[in-house]
Amino acid sequence: MAAWIETCRSVVSPWECDVTEHFTIAYYFDRLADAALTAVENLGLRDLAGSAPRRLDLRFVRELRAGASLHILSAPIALDEHSVRLGHQVIDSADGEVTAWVQETLDHSTVSLPRHLRDEIGRGLLPWPGPAVEHRPEPATTERFIATVRDRIKPTDLGSDGKLALSALVHRFTAGSIQALAAIGATSSYMRAERRGYSTFELALRVAGSPQSGDPVLVETGIVHLGNSSIRFIHRMRDPATGTEYARLGQFGVQLDLDTRRPAALPEGLRAAATALLVPIAT
Repeated sequence: MAAWIETCRSVVSPWECDVTEHFTIAYYFDRLADAALTAVENLGLRDLAGSAPRRLDLRFVRELRAGASLHILSAPIALDEHSVRLGHQVIDSADGEVTAWVQETLDHSTVSLPRHLRDEIGRGLLPWPGPAVEHRPEPATTERFIATVRDRIKPTDLGSDGKLALSALVHRFTAGSIQALAAIGATSSYMRAERRGYSTFELALRVAGSPQSGDPVLVETGIVHLGNSSIRFIHRMRDPATGTEYARLGQFGVQLDLDTRRPAALPEGLRAAATALLVPIAT
């Protein structure tokens, strides 16, 4: 792969939009899963994509709303002894503008890449035209995390490889953010009355493992940053019996005025409630 190639082309259906009235983040991951599989197949890394731990870092530039057309361009952008990094550009097909930048890192530290594949990928690396990934601090503790999702994996949550689909994983983290917002007073009635929503501008997803169909899962959520209009959540999904962590998502967003589509300051009541749940970060 010596050039950016199209790996997905699709549209935003009305039922894929959320209470903030734009394309919900889980469906971005639905399209990215397709794009990533096509990209790794082109690189001869299909087996790695299904078995390796992965990290996806997303930076949203602008909204996609119901009826929008989109396509994704993908290419390898970095390679080292332990990982392959893919770049994905989510593009508004109507005007050609990038709406989201995505870097996906596949860990091959436990899987030896054949020399010819390493050489071929290395020759095809392209420069990354998007923003650099900002590595945010991790929480120092999970003591103030609250339970936000508790359910079981359904057969419909699994992808074609039998593992938990990225979209099904992120749907649960989205539910976690809604539960956490309600816990600080940003309830559905508040959102409707004040015409407010929570709009994500940055995501960092780490996937370390996959529960199986029928397995119980628990999502716990902590608040690790509180700004004038911004809140950063950390969500983690784990096995409630063993504590094994399957995945973790850093979610950075703002309270959005649904009419102006601009950030809106958090009212004092919400700020006080969020402060009480604020989790210290590691130094």
